Amino acid sequence: MIQHISIQNYALIERLALPFSSGLTTITGETGSGKSIIIGALGLILGDRADTQALKDKTKKCVVEGTFDVSTYRVKPFFKKYDLDYDNTTVIRREINAAGKSRAFINDTPVNLNQLKELTVQLVDLHSQHQTLHLGQSLYQLNVIDTLAGHEKLVAAYRNDYKAYTALCGRLEELEEQERKSKLDLDYFQFQYDELEKAALKSGEQAQIEGELNTLHHAEEIKTTLQQVANTLGNDGGGALAALQEAKQLLGKVGSYNNELGELEQRIQSTFIELQDIEAELNRIDGNVEHDPQKLEHYNDRLNTIYSLQQKHQVQTVEELVGVLQSLEQRISNIGSIEEEIAVLKQQHDALHAALMVQAQQITKQRTAAAPLIEQQVKATLQQLSMPEAILKVQVESNNELNNNGLDLVSFSFTANKGGALKDLAKVASGGELSRLMLAIKASIASKKTLPTIIFDEIDTGVSGDVADKIGGIMLQMAENMQVFSITHLPQIASKGHVHFKVFKDSDDTTTITHVQQLNHVDRVNEIAKMLSGEELSEAAIENAKVLLGN
Repeated sequence: MIQHISIQNYALIERLALPFSSGLTTITGETGSGKSIIIGALGLILGDRADTQALKDKTKKCVVEGTFDVSTYRVKPFFKKYDLDYDNTTVIRREINAAGKSRAFINDTPVNLNQLKELTVQLVDLHSQHQTLHLGQSLYQLNVIDTLAGHEKLVAAYRNDYKAYTALCGRLEELEEQERKSKLDLDYFQFQYDELEKAALKSGEQAQIEGELNTLHHAEEIKTTLQQVANTLGNDGGGALAALQEAKQLLGKVGSYNNELGELEQRIQSTFIELQDIEAELNRIDGNVEHDPQKLEHYNDRLNTIYSLQQKHQVQTVEELVGVLQSLEQRISNIGSIEEEIAVLKQQHDALHAALMVQAQQITKQRTAAAPLIEQQVKATLQQLSMPEAILKVQVESNNELNNNGLDLVSFSFTANKGGALKDLAKVASGGELSRLMLAIKASIASKKTLPTIIFDEIDTGVSGDVADKIGGIMLQMAENMQVFSITHLPQIASKGHVHFKVFKDSDDTTTITHVQQLNHVDRVNEIAKMLSGEELSEAAIENAKVLLGN
């Protein structure tokens, strides 16, 4: 329930503070007096978008603050969800600075507009003339039947599961597209993999083969050179080994006469042994080096294979080719894993689809059962509103395609006259008929859904006289269980209020300011009399006003 609202620097309002009570509150005022401004300011704390044009003084900020009694409403989960301080008396504030930046607060904690709306939608139902036009829209009609069917928790659970279902469908579609593209590449990847695997590449073999080929290509030159070196080192006459052997023998004859000569003899002996070893190595290499056309062809073929693969895969080494092989193996494996993941997701998809179908069919069943009850309730209320022949037909048509709302398409058709053909609601109802129909639906909703506050902004458009009086009577009935506000231009409705506010403008040479005054009994009689007869109050109008007020 709204306990209090204060408005600063908004439109034509300089500063305003209004206390509210339970029951029915009526708000009246001349056209252009600023009744819509009150609704606009209230809309800010309900989460409407801010507009800097609404600032009365462009150099100051606008502040709208509302105090709500939430003690009897189940909003604690909201406060827990967003880690907000809970208080039975909750204060909601909106601020718009001169630069146009808007901020929202719940119990002095900053929140975003989505969070603000998530709370206030549980506190206030603001019905404007614009919302009456929504009555012809399928989604609004669907929400009406769900509210009156009393299965909003079931619908919310279904929508939560459907959200998960659509996410799963999206992932499945994404994987299937990956699989499709991967399968186009699989043969190519497999060919490349088989080709590399068949090559049986070994780390370091390229350098080895290149070395072997270099030797084979120069085999004759190497053998000739080795023979020349062998002759140079030969132990036979003229060779280095023979010369060292002779030198050692000569020094051996005189070595006993001088210690230094003995050491030189030993060094010559060491050199002789080293050269002997070199000669043996030369002989071994000479024995291994031979011109082998078959081996040369084999190594050339092998190296050509390596070079071809390196060029194909744009790498420089055998080690990099081995890396390409491993990468291809992983890609081929991934394609297989995508297939496995798709199989798992399809099982989940089918299971979730089946569960959603069960939920959706239950929702359809309850909507179908609620439809005739809604028709009866609305017809009974419309009869009270002088539309005894009016018929509202609620149709629930189902198909097998799941959507965010289940399986159903809900439509309202209407006729106001006996024997009239039922037609689409938006095409057949006049403004006054729509207003009464919307009030009948709101009254039905109020009996099913406990809302702290409902605000009717000129729902009485297009009606007058006895019908207006009956509309006021229905609002009064609703006010027995909830807080009801009615912004009205009809005296029959204004007189029903437990509390009556008047909106008016005051102007001077420089500015115009909107004021709101709570009327006492005398002022209220005069206000309703003016609504009946105009500015010139007649005795008859005053007496009529007193009658309307029950005096």
